[in-house]
Amino acid sequence: MQKAIAVLSSVLAVASILVGFQIAGPQASQDRASALSGSQFDPGNIIPDAEFYNGSGMNESQIQTFLDAQIGTCSNSSCLNVGRFSLNSHGADAMCNAVTGGSSLSAAQVIARVGAACGINPKVIIVTLQKEQTLVNGSTARGPSAGRLDRAMGYACPDSANGGCDPAYGGVGNQVYWASWQWKRYGNPAGTSNYFTWFGPGANRAVQYNPNAGCGTKTVYIQNKATAALYYYTPYTPNQAALTNLYGTGDSCSAYGNRNFWRLYNDWFGVSTADNPFGAIDAVQYGPGYVQVSGWAIDPNAKTQTVQVQWYSDGKLLGTLPANASRPDVGQQYAGAGNDHGILSTLTVGGGTHSICAVGINVGSGSNAQIGSCRTVAVSTGSPFGGMDASSTTAGKITVNGWSIDPDTAAPVVVDVYVDDVLASRSNADASRPDVARHYVNYGDRHGIATTVAATGGTHQVCAYGLDMVAPGGPTRLGCATVTVADTSPFGGMDVTTSGSTATVNGWTIDPDTAAPLQVRVAVDGVQVGTSTANSLRSDVGRVYPAAGPNHGINAVYDLTPGSHTICVTAVNVAGGSDTALGCSTVTIAASSSPSGGMDAASPAAGRVQVNGWTIDPDQQTTALRVDTYLDGAGVASGPANAARSDIARVFPAAGAAHGINQSFTARAGSHTVCSYAINVGAGKNVLLGCQAVTVR
Repeated sequence: MQKAIAVLSSVLAVASILVGFQIAGPQASQDRASALSGSQFDPGNIIPDAEFYNGSGMNESQIQTFLDAQIGTCSNSSCLNVGRFSLNSHGADAMCNAVTGGSSLSAAQVIARVGAACGINPKVIIVTLQKEQTLVNGSTARGPSAGRLDRAMGYACPDSANGGCDPAYGGVGNQVYWASWQWKRYGNPAGTSNYFTWFGPGANRAVQYNPNAGCGTKTVYIQNKATAALYYYTPYTPNQAALTNLYGTGDSCSAYGNRNFWRLYNDWFGVSTADNPFGAIDAVQYGPGYVQVSGWAIDPNAKTQTVQVQWYSDGKLLGTLPANASRPDVGQQYAGAGNDHGILSTLTVGGGTHSICAVGINVGSGSNAQIGSCRTVAVSTGSPFGGMDASSTTAGKITVNGWSIDPDTAAPVVVDVYVDDVLASRSNADASRPDVARHYVNYGDRHGIATTVAATGGTHQVCAYGLDMVAPGGPTRLGCATVTVADTSPFGGMDVTTSGSTATVNGWTIDPDTAAPLQVRVAVDGVQVGTSTANSLRSDVGRVYPAAGPNHGINAVYDLTPGSHTICVTAVNVAGGSDTALGCSTVTIAASSSPSGGMDAASPAAGRVQVNGWTIDPDQQTTALRVDTYLDGAGVASGPANAARSDIARVFPAAGAAHGINQSFTARAGSHTVCSYAINVGAGKNVLLGCQAVTVR
């Protein structure tokens, strides 16, 4: 026994892989009008498990009667119906129960004992004896040679041996036992290793058409253990040529072993698939890692009962679910069955491409059967996907909309928005998008992008990126858009009117970012002389810009020395945008009774400012006027302009020389604005002599 097992292990992968003899049917003259059609051959369900593994399918008497009827008169006393054969005794193991042998047993006794011990239908053994060596029907069966009997089941007789067999397994008894033992071993029963997997049931398998690999393969969804066992034993499936000429020969790529087994079994014993469950399935992605399966299933022998359906993904059994959803269309088509035969379930399969197959569990006569065709479903996984758009309907703002889903989770995706390649926003894409939910069932509707970012006026490139939430995957660019944004800088206008030595700055300004009045800076001859709030009433402006209101007028008054002056106004920006120059105006101040003069300022030493200049009041030319000086709007010096200025005396001889300004004061380091005012006496007004920008060391 140990030697037999040791030898067996070396031939498991090559046992009986014969293409199969092309043989005549059980009765060459039978009426072909009732013969099988090749279109009935199901390569994934050659024989039901219940039929194949029925060890009591025939008793000894029935086997003998069948052999006598098929073989008839024997010409050499070696035929299976009259010959005597030996069978070794075998103890029980994982494949077979104990078998009692003998040295002079009939073939019927051998077949019955082995079939019962190993749980293999004697019909399977009889058909294999015919398929492999033509020992049951025909002229060969009526006078078999010793060689054919020696390799009766084709066990351990690989194609590569050119008809030779391992002598350790020779003889009718040995052949019947070890072939049956091997069929059970192919199922990897408890107590053995899980070695036989390449034709395992419940998955699509590639089966060659012929020992010549150049003839190609057929993808077969193998539905049961019995069919897998036949492929392990004879690893070829018939091509179309072999099926088209079911009782004859095909072409150079045809193989006949499994075709002949199916044809002989059905011709002799009438196995039918009419009692098997049937129906149809479909499968679509349903959510992150899920597939929704639908369809229907009915068992013809129990039409009102619920069919239990086994679901497979890539050959792996996921579970068994009832086909009991309401399908009125099915109930209408199959009278008396009722409506509750629909399939509507969700399977967890993970991301990637999967082959989804269903097998209906048989009730009563028949066998388990594949329901419909297997479906290939691509279940999204990896990086986020979606779309975006961007627009600007409000000055200084860009609105980004769209949606994004990470196929590996139903949770919202985090979306980054970039404006001109600079990150402007990071937010959850969790706005409601029912349209997305309708298309991507089971992800929900909270996948919308709805975010607003600030942007300066002008044209911008806006891009949105979905960040990967659950591995595998990475960030995904959802899209880019070019958006033109209206400027949010202040806008408005200005003008200047004069009256004597007085210049009045008028105008208006609004900032789109606020309804509040703005600050405006006023510069005279290039030097800022002050800041004013543009809050005067301008009803005309309020009518044009009702959202801003009317209080945006500019009204600032300055007394200037006689001569030409350029006055400029700048609106100070709020939030987005930048300061805006509202305009400049040049005015001429005529001579008047107000003082005239000029000033300049400098920093001759660290921490000090020196102011020089002159001033004269035409009403009192000999009077030394008071001069007030301001540093950054704060008074820092005040005193008479009485320093000697001979140059002034030459121009104004009646006034004399004592009209010079000479003021000095301390100041912190940095840039400052220094302004000096002549204080009027008599008629006229105080006059700004000028402003100077000074940098103090």
